[in-house]
Amino acid sequence: MNLNLNSSDFELFGLPERFGQDRAAIDARWKELQREAHPDRFSAQGQAAQRVAMQWSVRINEAYQRLKDPLKRAAYLCELRGAPINAENNTAMPAQFLIEQMEWREALDEAAGEADLEVLDDQLTQSRQEALQRIERLLDEQGDPAAAAQQVRGLMFVERFGQDVQARFEQLGQ
Repeated sequence: MNLNLNSSDFELFGLPERFGQDRAAIDARWKELQREAHPDRFSAQGQAAQRVAMQWSVRINEAYQRLKDPLKRAAYLCELRGAPINAENNTAMPAQFLIEQMEWREALDEAAGEADLEVLDDQLTQSRQEALQRIERLLDEQGDPAAAAQQVRGLMFVERFGQDVQARFEQLGQ
């Protein structure tokens, strides 16, 4: 294997450095890289070679986890382009976004049953799709990683709230 541990995930997978990706291509390349780096392929070369192969295997899996998940891929691209997410320290969001979040929280608190939760879940799905489209435009077309980073932070809020909605669905199912 003539790979470089310091390569970006995109370089490692031989993919263009952009948000828009073909998931099937990511999956296929991951399987190919895993086969190349599998420690068993290096058993004849001794333990040192197997350890290196294991490091590669871990590195390939880490890259795969980032590349296959649109939210992680967006955050990674923002960071590569000098606009780290810093979600712990940077929670400033536009007023309209915060109002929408409060309305969703109220709707979740007032949800009487599965039908109410499904309406909320549909709104989240729509919001998620719109955010991913904005992120793709900002990163791939407009080259604005700082604006994309703000969208990523917003999407992180949406994802966390989606987990709360799923937890409510599970409570109803019991």
